[in-house]
Amino acid sequence: MTSRVKKLIVIVAVSLVLLAGSGVLAISYSEVGTTIEIGTEDAVAALSDFSALPQSVIDDATVRATELFGDCQEKCDLFADQLLAIYQEASDEDFVIIFSSGGWGWSLAEASPGWTSIFDGIESELTSSGYTSLMLNHTRADNSFMGRLEELSAMFTGYQFKAEDLASRADFLTTHVPDLTVILAGESNGTIITDSAMEILVDNPQVYSIQTGPPFWHQQMMTERTLVLAGNGIVPDALSEGDVIGITWGYFKDWFNLSKPVSYFGTAPHYIAAPGHDYWWQYPEVYAQITSFLEQNFGVN
Repeated sequence: MTSRVKKLIVIVAVSLVLLAGSGVLAISYSEVGTTIEIGTEDAVAALSDFSALPQSVIDDATVRATELFGDCQEKCDLFADQLLAIYQEASDEDFVIIFSSGGWGWSLAEASPGWTSIFDGIESELTSSGYTSLMLNHTRADNSFMGRLEELSAMFTGYQFKAEDLASRADFLTTHVPDLTVILAGESNGTIITDSAMEILVDNPQVYSIQTGPPFWHQQMMTERTLVLAGNGIVPDALSEGDVIGITWGYFKDWFNLSKPVSYFGTAPHYIAAPGHDYWWQYPEVYAQITSFLEQNFGVN
């Protein structure tokens, strides 16, 4: 065996060990997601007093927290507090929409002008039909090195644990608010966790999903009660279609500030790294599909 081959074997072996170690570290680091009301800066849990809540609701929150985080009391308390907080906020609502962003999972809907327009549009449609609604951000990762490592590990496992976290929130709400409808919304990478959560909630008829721009490497698992937009009706979505050349060239131009802002149908000028990977309420196809979904499932006119 030549020295070069031996070196290559050593490099590969060390890389595998580091990768496995990173995966174990990331899994052990699993954090509690954070729920934030859209348009605010503070976690919902920080704003609430739970003393007046039914004991059965409090007990269920504790049980669900223990099922997810075991004997880690700090994480259990944080998760249970968030469940109780969103229950308190949602108890008088007809709809709760929970948004999972793309990228690393720590961005808010406010950072996505396209989805901000979609939320405004959906809220307007629901209000005009006499429904009340609550819009929530769900961040699934911390903006840190360990947060990135955890998110990478979650991607490779199909977001199993994080999907259970998200699904538990939706199921908790629909269990204790019988007439409530929950819509899990996701964009780009966020569609993976919403899809995985919907698969867990396959038998819960009160939970629906709206997803935009799913990445091409993800095979959609749950289509029941789900609307998936893999194109905005104007430019093919390079990320959803797997247009590697288009994505590479788009990001190259973005990195070197060669991109030009685009705007269609009254949208604000904006930059797109992956061609077609933007979804706005103003786009006729996006508007038509979402309003049709709302009408067919909830009678929204």
